Amino acid sequence: MSKYIRKDDIVEVISGNYAGMRGKVLKIDRQAGKVTVQGVNVATKHVRPSRQNPQGGTIKKEMPIHISNVALLDPRTNRPTRLGVRYLEDGTKELYAKVSGATIRTISPPRPRYARKPE
Repeated sequence: MSKYIRKDDIVEVISGNYAGMRGKVLKIDRQAGKVTVQGVNVATKHVRPSRQNPQGGTIKKEMPIHISNVALLDPRTNRPTRLGVRYLEDGTKELYAKVSGATIRTISPPRPRYARKPE
């Protein structure tokens, strides 16, 4: 479930040229379905001298990859995992790893329970 990947999460690339590489999520573009991961898909960009960069030269820059090619890491096994969403007894919604059942993060606070009206 790629909609639950956030900035600063540690992910692993599961397919493509960079499969097996891990890194921190730097930026997410939900509309384009892209994610920028630190140290993955690094491109060299040639820059001419300007006021911001008076020296000019080459810059290494991370480029985005498709969000379906990355997976969050399971906190117990430290391997990429599929994600699930479940409600706890107090109404808290949490994200969990399907393989080990480990909680990754809480998505929403407890929902208030509506008491039945007395009859």
